[in-house]
Amino acid sequence: MRFEGTHDYVSTDDLTLAVNAAVTLQRPLLVKGEPGTGKTRLAMEVAKSLGMPYYEWHVKSTTKAQQGLYEYDAVSRLRDSQLGDSKVKDIGNYIIKGKLWECFESETTPVLLIDEIDKADIEFPNDLLRELDQMEFYVYETKQLIKARQRPVIIITSNNEKELPDAFLRRCFFHYIRFPDKETMQKIVDVHHPDIKKNLLKEAMEAFFGLRELPGLKKKPSTSELLDWLKLLMAEDIDPAALRETSVKKSLPPLYGALLKNEQDVHLFERIAFMARRSN
Repeated sequence: MRFEGTHDYVSTDDLTLAVNAAVTLQRPLLVKGEPGTGKTRLAMEVAKSLGMPYYEWHVKSTTKAQQGLYEYDAVSRLRDSQLGDSKVKDIGNYIIKGKLWECFESETTPVLLIDEIDKADIEFPNDLLRELDQMEFYVYETKQLIKARQRPVIIITSNNEKELPDAFLRRCFFHYIRFPDKETMQKIVDVHHPDIKKNLLKEAMEAFFGLRELPGLKKKPSTSELLDWLKLLMAEDIDPAALRETSVKKSLPPLYGALLKNEQDVHLFERIAFMARRSN
């Protein structure tokens, strides 16, 4: 049972090694990296590659660890009791299974994505320590001990919005997805846009990596934004010569809204382009 990447997902050697190491150690794989580098997509592709059931738990700022286990809907039970509904006699009717519980019930080894864990409260990771270690939890309302039938492959993503507790980090295998170099990026583009013209791709890649190298850029364009930009360039049949001007920082790239996502970066590029034209 080894992950080797998929037809739709280019996995570098070090990322492939990290996934397989986490599987072997039976530890969660904590993945960090720039937004748009494929962290969230990784879990889905691992499940696809290994033929495993797939579950995903997307974390928000208001998410509590308990929600991943289960929730007791006391409000609905009170309402039903007032209406004389007979199902109130069984408290189990008001237990809502969380993603971790659903994952634990899988007959075969599943993949669980816990996405953007750093969005939640700082105590969120610590509140899951026992469940991720022991692969079990207790439902107090029904006096049930829920155990995982198969230990899941757990992939956890973080955008580094806040530091994660040391006790949690000790239990994870860590991998940082580095931004793809030009060779790797070429492979990624080939997967998503196999019919793109070579001269258009060459000029677009030069413009894209040149843009990322601008000093002072607030948000560097990501892999997913490059793919969106290429899709637009192909749809609009943009002349590669129009991109050549961008590569020497003379003007904003065509359809730059797919790459630059705030006005500060647009103004920065315009200032640099203005200085480049003056120096010529």
